[in-house]
This record gives sequence, structure tokens and C-alpha cells, in this order.
Amino acid sequence: MAAEDLAQALGHSFADPRLLEEALTHPSVSASKPRRGRRRRPERFSYDRLEFLGDRVLGLVVAELLWRRFDKEPEGDLTRRHTHLVRRRALARVAETLDLGRHIRLSPAEAAAGAGRNPAILADACEAVIAAVYIDGGFAAAFDLVSRLWAPLIEEMSAPPRDPKTALQEWAQARGLALPAYELVETSGPDHAPRFTVAARVAGHDGATATASSKRGAEVRAAEALLEQLTGKAHDSAAAT
Repeated sequence: MAAEDLAQALGHSFADPRLLEEALTHPSVSASKPRRGRRRRPERFSYDRLEFLGDRVLGLVVAELLWRRFDKEPEGDLTRRHTHLVRRRALARVAETLDLGRHIRLSPAEAAAGAGRNPAILADACEAVIAAVYIDGGFAAAFDLVSRLWAPLIEEMSAPPRDPKTALQEWAQARGLALPAYELVETSGPDHAPRFTVAARVAGHDGATATASSKRGAEVRAAEALLEQLTGKAHDSAAAT
């Protein structure tokens, strides 16, 4: 599928096609030598900065969609729905509907390792594409894009999902175990887009780690990952980005 076909699937004709190119460029590509000639790409040409913006645009659009759709629900229920819809798994699902993995530019090593099918990379690229549409076409274009792509996910949510940290706590308490423990393992990334890695543990069981753009988000992701390990199935709950 050509980039033009992807733009058509997005429902947006880019005035600046380089925005879409940047949104689809994995950070591993920036390690390669720049093109010869006068118009070289910036040294750090990748989707990192667009992902940072796209995360915020997505969050705002989804918040408004939920506020309008579930006008009788309290803030807590809306928050759980929102977290569920902006999590990595939701973004990866949307990316798959667009066949986004086929368009992501990867280094040879990452491509050989199948990185184009990695849910985390698909989610990051999806956020970057949302930002590219926002910059190129404004908020109305981004709102229309997210509204269309997230409509099926919103429709299938019959009730506000449970928070993974709460579900993990209930799992431990039901077995007479101590409350789950969370440990910040690493903080990485630039100041404008930090990444937090957190480990979640329950006594007597192997732990699980996860990374997100906030400590709270990493804890939620780690709790979800640990629940999947403990129960042997995906936990359909609100995991953060």
C-alpha cells in the first residue's frame, strides 16, 4: 500500500507530505547516515516528537467524545473509559486497521526483527500520525480522524472498564496475599518526553515491567501485564499509555 493509499485511509490529503513521512519513521532510522544533498533530514528525524503531541491530541479528542456520549456518567467512570481508549492496546488495534505496520520506516535490523508488528511501535506511530494530521489540517481534521477510527472501540464498551491496579489488588487479596508493590526501575528519554519503567510484583510470583510517558501510566501497564501473567489471559481493563 502506497503512502497515498494510507492518506486516503486516513481521510486526509496532506499539504505537507513530509509530516506523514516523519510520523512513520522509527527512531532507529535516525542512526543511519543522512541523505546526500542540500536538503538533509534533521539528525533526529523520527516520530518521537510527533508521538508526544499526538498523545495529547488523542487524549483531548477522546475526552470530548466521551463527555458528549456518556453525558450522565460521573468523572470516575469517564476517566476509566478514557484510559482504556488511549492505552497502547487500543492504539495498536487502530494501527492494525490502517495496516500501519507496512508503512513504518525501520532500520534494517529492526525490520528483520519484525518491529513493524510490535504493538508498542504501532501505538507510537499511530499517535504520531494523529499529530501529523493535527499539524497539517488543524484540530477539526484530527477530531474527525479520531472520531472515525475510535468509534468501534467506543461502541463495544458496554460499561466503564476496571482499573488494572484495582483488579490486581483484588486478585491478591482474594488469595490472602499482601498488596501489590510497584517500583520505579528507570527513567529515560528527553526532558520534553520522559519515559518511566515500573515493575509490579505480587508476593510469591514473578513480576512484570512496563514503560509509559508517566509513572502512573507505567504502573497501570505493569499491573495489566502482571494480571495477564497470573491469569493466563488478557485483562480487558483500562491500561494507560
